[in-house]
Amino acid sequence: MRILTASDRALLAEAADLDEAMRLNLAWDGVPGVVERIPGARTVLVRFDPLRVSAGELAAVLESTEVDAEHVPHTREVKVPVRYDGEDLDEVATLLGVSAEEVVNRHLSAEWQVAFSGFAPGFGYTVSTDPLFDVPRRSSPRTRVPAGSVALAGHFTGVYPRESPGGWQLIGRTDAAMWDIDRDPPALLSPGTLVRFERVRAAVAGALSPDSAGSLTLAEGPASDEGVLRQAQQPNPGIEVVRPSLQLLVQDLGRFGHAALGVSASGVADRTALRDANRAVGNRPDAAVLESVGGCVLRFRGDGVAAVAGAIGELTLTDAAGATRTIPHGAPFATADGDELALGHPGHGLRYVIAVRGGVLAPQALGSTASDTLAGLGPAPLAAGDMLGIGEAGHLSADPHPQPRALPASGDLVELDITLGPRDDWFTPAAIETLTGQDWTVTPRSDRVGIRLHGETPLERSVAGELPSEGAVNGAIQVPPDGQPVLFLPDHPLTGGYPIIGALTDRGLDLAGQLPPGARIRFRIVDPGEPGRSPSASASRAAFDDDMPQSSPFSDAIPTEKSPS
Repeated sequence: MRILTASDRALLAEAADLDEAMRLNLAWDGVPGVVERIPGARTVLVRFDPLRVSAGELAAVLESTEVDAEHVPHTREVKVPVRYDGEDLDEVATLLGVSAEEVVNRHLSAEWQVAFSGFAPGFGYTVSTDPLFDVPRRSSPRTRVPAGSVALAGHFTGVYPRESPGGWQLIGRTDAAMWDIDRDPPALLSPGTLVRFERVRAAVAGALSPDSAGSLTLAEGPASDEGVLRQAQQPNPGIEVVRPSLQLLVQDLGRFGHAALGVSASGVADRTALRDANRAVGNRPDAAVLESVGGCVLRFRGDGVAAVAGAIGELTLTDAAGATRTIPHGAPFATADGDELALGHPGHGLRYVIAVRGGVLAPQALGSTASDTLAGLGPAPLAAGDMLGIGEAGHLSADPHPQPRALPASGDLVELDITLGPRDDWFTPAAIETLTGQDWTVTPRSDRVGIRLHGETPLERSVAGELPSEGAVNGAIQVPPDGQPVLFLPDHPLTGGYPIIGALTDRGLDLAGQLPPGARIRFRIVDPGEPGRSPSASASRAAFDDDMPQSSPFSDAIPTEKSPS
């Protein structure tokens, strides 16, 4: 086992193979200080709380773990009905040297088990003992793969839970709901589940869910959160969206503890701004807020108190009589029924955070109101005419004297601390020098999933081939084949197959969420100062095969403005 640095708050443990990774993941359940574990094809990403355990102490615990050689026990069994009419079925048969009918029959007769989840809620990486299934990805990924597509890549079978780009080979389609937030567990293909695929000739409606006897029956899927806010009759006090911004979302500190289901924490991009705004109006630090990329106009219903933090721009409040006054950044201000708050285009920073006393009320998903734009969890992006309720005010004291923050404007240079690893050994020494020696420009092809960066000199790899899918953290610097990095933000995929050369330290995450297009970044390497740091570029990679197919169905898609990963 090798223990590598994944960030200042995460380690990546390499296992000998997928089976050992699954057993190690189970063995580390309950280890003190561990916040979350994300198993991959041959690794386990372990996020930890540095206030409870140091990287060195945790690395020692992980390295001393002994697991037996028995196969991972299954947790339950499900059957998935499939129509084997996929666009790539004949091509898969040719690649494997058998007939299409044999591919289908062996897919049906094999016993599959979900090894781990990743990228999107409900996507399970499912493996079998049949050696036939070792399928290369498509040479040209699709920009649109329909939800319910049953696909192959490497040794894995997976079912796309929602429409997305992807490069896996499509062999069929199912109408079974891979993700149902009202189901326990919400993911049909959760880790440890044994899966049997059944051939059907006609469409199967609804989603599969276990009944009281543990077998599977058909059930209605849940209604989407999208449109709930538009349809709900919100009582006063409330907030009406008069004009949305480029992206206006409900956010809180995120949903934690669901990585095993393929659900990332998501949450507000600038945690400092959220806490500052909530403190200004007397809310709890985790109260829900609005996050706005650029300017917008909001109308208040009823009387209340609000504050705007984060990005810096012109803020004005116009009352029902038409009188306008300027609002100070970060300070609490009173609102009356009919007041309209206008946020101008930010001169510094990118994302405003708007808090109201009592907090924003919105539908929750897994205990959080955070809008995860990649996974499609939480409230939908807000549109003109949407109404939001406001909760009851608490008893915390407001802070009328917020501390100002310096945020970058387009063209400004920002220095961000990073730790190297876990895959800096996939890059040449010159690439490491380039990573820290040149400026990287934030491109417009950026969103809450990640920031596409551009540098004059791309990062050169020393290891060819593809990386087996493994976990990624917020702030990870992933490098696609073009050598131009992607800096992950809160809605990033949990797993991916492009090597990660380094990651921001935790203190730099909020600033990253405020970087506007045109801002420049200079990375500075810091030493985590503990055992578990990533090896040098010359370190051995004996545990990995260079020709192992990349196993993420989404992160191998051509990066687009909507999907920068």
